[in-house]
Amino acid sequence: MKRSLPAPVKVPYPASVVSFTSSAVPWAMRHTRIVVTHYGGPEELRVVEEECPEPKAGEVRVRVQAAGVSLPDIMMREGIHPETPRLPFTPGWDLVGVVDRTGPGVSGIEPGRVVAALPISGAYAEFVCLPQRELVPVPPGLDAAEAVSLILNYVTAYQMLGRSAKVGPGRRVLIHGAAGGVGTALLQLGRMAGLEMYGTCSWQGAPAVSRLGGIPIDYRNSDFVDEIHRLTGEGVDVVFDGIGGAHIWRSRKALRPGGRVVAYGLTGSLRGGRLASGPSGDRHRFREIAVFGMYIAGGWLYPGRKRVVPYSIQWLKRLKPESFRQDLLVLFDLLRQERIEPLIARRLPLVGARQAHELLGKGGVIGKIVLVADARGSDQSACIGRPGIFRRAMSISGTPERRMAGAGRYGRSQP
Repeated sequence: MKRSLPAPVKVPYPASVVSFTSSAVPWAMRHTRIVVTHYGGPEELRVVEEECPEPKAGEVRVRVQAAGVSLPDIMMREGIHPETPRLPFTPGWDLVGVVDRTGPGVSGIEPGRVVAALPISGAYAEFVCLPQRELVPVPPGLDAAEAVSLILNYVTAYQMLGRSAKVGPGRRVLIHGAAGGVGTALLQLGRMAGLEMYGTCSWQGAPAVSRLGGIPIDYRNSDFVDEIHRLTGEGVDVVFDGIGGAHIWRSRKALRPGGRVVAYGLTGSLRGGRLASGPSGDRHRFREIAVFGMYIAGGWLYPGRKRVVPYSIQWLKRLKPESFRQDLLVLFDLLRQERIEPLIARRLPLVGARQAHELLGKGGVIGKIVLVADARGSDQSACIGRPGIFRRAMSISGTPERRMAGAGRYGRSQP
């Protein structure tokens, strides 16, 4: 890498707790988790109480301290993400927690150890059992909500910058959704790498994008392709596109010759946090994968040497698990050194999962929403954490160029 980046029962909401198990063993330890029993909106998130899971051979039971909330969670709830498990399932891509119990055959890890994991589903729970090989040690002293923000968002950003885009100092990049969880991670890591950065966002997200070193572009009231060519002349070297579909091809138009689009998401299939085709629309998990393939092929066939490169954190982790582990450890070290500071939009209790999905679906979230085990630490906003790079950046006023490009009458929602 270049210089760069060192059969549940429905309950109302607010949910009362219902039991999944009999009272045959009244002394059994119990816990709470969130379950999706039908595809649909936030109302399909059920709070249930049941006996704690027991670790099997090679597994570790983790008491979850923090679970991230992300757009892939919403897509799974709607039944349109390629990784969606069979119903019923518990959402939650990433977690940080404490080792509570180990199963037979587990060695080298003791109860009390803080660990991180990317289970893809299952993190919205008080306890979860995971294979030992899935756990990554978390250095002592880190805030659980900040640490969990690194697992999905920052590893995605770090790997796209270093492994997919392979960008070096002075390169120009365009980041879609620049005020969101992955977007703010790209901005922080991109600034460390010496990149010239532009980011599409709403008016709510523009100050954060500017303070993190990017030039915000009002995606609602301007054409980002026109704005990029107006600001740069020839286009950017890389576009990071988490929207997918036909948007990939528009992103390609913002490239200079020889540039590339790193396509990593399918959030264009959502509108307001719901299935874009409506509640009764078709739920095709793999159709967008075929669309990806079409645009990748088109990037090679059409003139201009503008490529489309797919990125998938889960597939890279499956193919190269040690790379995922090492990249996450590097990011933990950067967090420990306060060289990065994840923006936490909200900290909510586990039973507030529905509220978290509603907030994320409405858009305008700056950074990441996190479900925390300790309700006393919930409902905190992004900018009132420890002093760090974001708060220091807030004291730096941007040049006129770094005001909202294409600014006009701003719309609402989306970061």
